[in-house]
Amino acid sequence: MLFHIRMDVRLPENMPPETAEKIKAEEKAYFQALQQSGKWRHIWRIVGQYSNISIFDAESNEELHRLIGNLPLFPYMRIEVLPLCRHPSSLYADDR
Repeated sequence: MLFHIRMDVRLPENMPPETAEKIKAEEKAYFQALQQSGKWRHIWRIVGQYSNISIFDAESNEELHRLIGNLPLFPYMRIEVLPLCRHPSSLYADDR
């Protein structure tokens, strides 16, 4: 199942910079592992914001919830999830 996800990150203003950098490094490593596994298929930055639009490919709502919940930045995110399905006019077979 494909999911369109918007993630808006809001780190606390009083978070020490070294803590923020550590969390961001953990986030990047987790993201890259999910991307290599095919679970995190696409990511785009939203210009001018600490936000992204991503496409996840998860087997179920429960798997998606687990994947997102394990993000190191999860406690500092506002997340919007939209489930997707293949459009019948799409030319791409991998739009499942």
